[in-house]
Amino acid sequence: MSTIVITGATAGIGRAAAILLASKKHQVFATGRDQAALAELDAGYENITALEMDVTDSESVSLAVAKLFDALHGQAPDVLVNNAGYAVVGPLETVSNEDWEQQFHTNVLGLVRVTKAFVPAMRERRRGRIINVSSVAGKVTMPFFGPYNSTKHAVESISDSLRHELRPHGVEVVVIEPGAVKTRFGSLEQRQIEHWIEHAPAYGEQLRTLQAFHHDLHSKGADPITVAGSIVDACERHNPTPRRVVPFLPGSAFIAIKALLPTRVSDWIVQKLTGLP
Repeated sequence: MSTIVITGATAGIGRAAAILLASKKHQVFATGRDQAALAELDAGYENITALEMDVTDSESVSLAVAKLFDALHGQAPDVLVNNAGYAVVGPLETVSNEDWEQQFHTNVLGLVRVTKAFVPAMRERRRGRIINVSSVAGKVTMPFFGPYNSTKHAVESISDSLRHELRPHGVEVVVIEPGAVKTRFGSLEQRQIEHWIEHAPAYGEQLRTLQAFHHDLHSKGADPITVAGSIVDACERHNPTPRRVVPFLPGSAFIAIKALLPTRVSDWIVQKLTGLP
């Protein structure tokens, strides 16, 4: 049995992972901001302890981490799963500076803030595992997903740096890269696309094409339990693969070779995949 902390555990992939891990008798600390969802997890599932934590708020993180260390008698958790995140969608010129900032505060700085809270204890213990839930969006950038894609590119880079830094100290770093998943994530992105079709008419034709592509992609997306299963495997497996795409799709081959392709070729492939001009 391992002790596992999950951020963003009140919905979607994070919730599915928390429940699946708890069913396998791991001690799960599920964190998030939705108090009602946290209460449901806490009351409804054995082996889950729910803690309110806003990854963008240093005080909230410090309070939750203090409670967690108290519950673990000062010991580091075996695994930290950084899953909290969301997507801002829209043309670069029209997405507000505040939305750009909040996107990075949650997806990047939130991950860094939580990780920094646990690394010292993991390092001193010379054992631990950090699983960062990134995205295929951290490898391939789609038009109008610049805010979200750029944060996931940052998560990829941070994870690589951290893996090298912590390897000599016995702490492993694993990256999970989900593709399209059937969660409320997709519907929230669709609403943003619809908003910009109305409010950014210069990009209307491109956005309508993107809307159709996005709807088709997510209608064929994986169930959250599929990604949750990969997180569970990364928690339990001895010497796990440092990086994995979930699920592996035909487009995954493009992700694997993109860095080797000339930019014009990779741009052409993105255009063909999305139908965008």
